[in-house]
Amino acid sequence: MAEILQTNTEPAGRVDVDPVTLDIIENALRNARHEMDEVLFRTALSPGIREQHDEFPLIADPSGKMVVGQFGLSVPDFLANFDGTIGEGDILMTSDPYACGAAISHANDWLLVVPIFHEGRLVGWSSMFGHMSDVGGKTPSSMPADARTIYEEGVIVPPFKLYEGGKLNEAALRIILNQVRMPDWNRADLNGLTAACTTAARRVTELCDRFGVETYLSALDALLERNYQAMKVLLATLFEDGQTLEFADYICDDGCGYGPYELKISLTRTGEKIHLDFSHAAPQAVGPINYFINENLVRMFFGIYVITVADPQILWNDGFYPLIDVTIPEDSFWKPRHPAALNARNHGIGRVFDLFGGLLGQTNPEILNAAGFSSSPHFMYSGHYTSGPREGEWFQLYSIGFGGVPGRPVGDGPDGHSLWPSFVNIPCEYLESYYPLRIERWETIADSGGAGLHRGGNGVDVAYHFEEPGTIAIHDDRWLTYPWGVNGGRPGERGRKWIDRADGTREVLPSKIHDVPVGAGDVLHFVTWGGGGWGDPLARPAELVALEVQRGLVTAGGAREGYGVVCTDDGVLDVQATELLRAEMSAARTEIPVFDMGPPLEEIIARCEEETGLPAPSPPVDVRSADALRR
Repeated sequence: MAEILQTNTEPAGRVDVDPVTLDIIENALRNARHEMDEVLFRTALSPGIREQHDEFPLIADPSGKMVVGQFGLSVPDFLANFDGTIGEGDILMTSDPYACGAAISHANDWLLVVPIFHEGRLVGWSSMFGHMSDVGGKTPSSMPADARTIYEEGVIVPPFKLYEGGKLNEAALRIILNQVRMPDWNRADLNGLTAACTTAARRVTELCDRFGVETYLSALDALLERNYQAMKVLLATLFEDGQTLEFADYICDDGCGYGPYELKISLTRTGEKIHLDFSHAAPQAVGPINYFINENLVRMFFGIYVITVADPQILWNDGFYPLIDVTIPEDSFWKPRHPAALNARNHGIGRVFDLFGGLLGQTNPEILNAAGFSSSPHFMYSGHYTSGPREGEWFQLYSIGFGGVPGRPVGDGPDGHSLWPSFVNIPCEYLESYYPLRIERWETIADSGGAGLHRGGNGVDVAYHFEEPGTIAIHDDRWLTYPWGVNGGRPGERGRKWIDRADGTREVLPSKIHDVPVGAGDVLHFVTWGGGGWGDPLARPAELVALEVQRGLVTAGGAREGYGVVCTDDGVLDVQATELLRAEMSAARTEIPVFDMGPPLEEIIARCEEETGLPAPSPPVDVRSADALRR
């Protein structure tokens, strides 16, 4: 347990904060949180952080509760697992999920925690982690798809003082950077994280100077309490006392040939409290898809989802945590035993939001979203230049891909978007300027979004034309199971990956693979899944469907089959034929399902190779069984 060194140990008093002052402090903290982002983006070198914004900041109160942030990090759990003193000028760092209570979830995430002191008294914390494009290990980008232990995934940094009393621990940093393939990138990204956290600390001390410590800390208490009270009302409105809801979804495979992994969670409201129970989820996976999730992060994800769909004006913070109890069993997908591999936990992150959507919407169809967050696809490409002025130089790309966002009660799901609203794609101009590749195609895939009153977002087909030999790696999911539709909406299409080789052959790739050799002239098609549809497709305005045919978002065949809309290939609507077809389709169906999961899992497995070109995964096994160890 960390020991905080304060020269001023007198407790700060609490005062009433007037609404205007509270509003000023709240917005100043919001601005400081966004300033953290901008400082990092202008300092980092890796495209994953600099261009795509794969980083997450927070500012917390003295106990470590997040007051503002993107989705929260568990500062209390980090401190509980740090054995040492923490004083002014110290900056703590780790990349070991098992040594910080899962405050981070894989070794690529480098986490900094900075204490904020004002006149010798601890007044808060700033913290931030960013995904490093490479942390060593057996494959470039440090995300081996078949890893069985975290030791295969690169350097694992235990919690330590990167800075002590303002002085950098240069020897330790040299040892860490000696393990990675792009040390200049890592150093720049780490410096950016440091600058962002210290900038936030400076903004907090300025607020303490301006308003006084008592007013500042009282304002934090008020913001946390306001969140608690708002969420208490919201939870009581959404969930019936004593009722238990259940929902399950699947991760398609684990990269080692096993799957699908069923992820089942239940929700029970008792009085003013909610209990989220993960006890019936899949066992620990053999491969690296395990998502070692912190209980506080479950609370934050749940709160983010509830707030976003029900009352987006509420400020995200940790104030509501006492309202949520969380049960996660050991040796499970959500809490694997050390040293389980963790690098592909991005699929579990996406699936959490699909699961929450299925839970919340069962009794609240007006806020029920379809599936489609599903995963956060990754693509990696690396090698050495073989000619030209950069001959012999190493290149390495890590990038995040986008799928279809689900259809929602308020409208269509965006086409080809990230599950994190702050993420953006790497511009094609950047990729073609800094890497030996061309982007031949970056387009949405017509009909890949599930049909509905509100259409699911389409997936995208990104075609990478390689100009230098190298190796690629892929991390994605939803290649086997479907992003489900709701309230009559239909499932979205599954993702797929293949290489058109320069010699004219085609090679189908699994959704999780690394060290695939590519040559000059080869083209990878990185096709992502579409979001599920929301609502009855026959109720979607026929004129809108025809317009989307004209725009290339829906085909004429997809309009007829999915929406009962008859039009030409260029979107000219046949009103009379549409009315007749829709009447026939409406009369032929029995009922509109709340959830359309697609074909039964047994049928999907039986037709897997025929439909996908890939063998079906084997059922999950105990990771310590002879079968798992033998494969």
